[in-house]
Amino acid sequence: MRRFVLPIVIEKDKDGYFVFCPALQGCYTQGDSFEEALTNIEDAIRLHITDRLANGESIPTAEMVSLATLEVQA
Repeated sequence: MRRFVLPIVIEKDKDGYFVFCPALQGCYTQGDSFEEALTNIEDAIRLHITDRLANGESIPTAEMVSLATLEVQA
């Protein structure tokens, strides 16, 4: 079994948590709690990778991701 280290982004909103993996286009999920969102994205990533491997597709290697905030006036 291969191991992959991939970045994820978790956003909180009024309905719970939205999480996605920027390295795997279309790989996203949500959860009512932070912990549920983490569990759900782990499952989503595992399924996404399994599907890609079954179709002979490569898995992108993750580069270091930096997250920053920016204040913008409009």
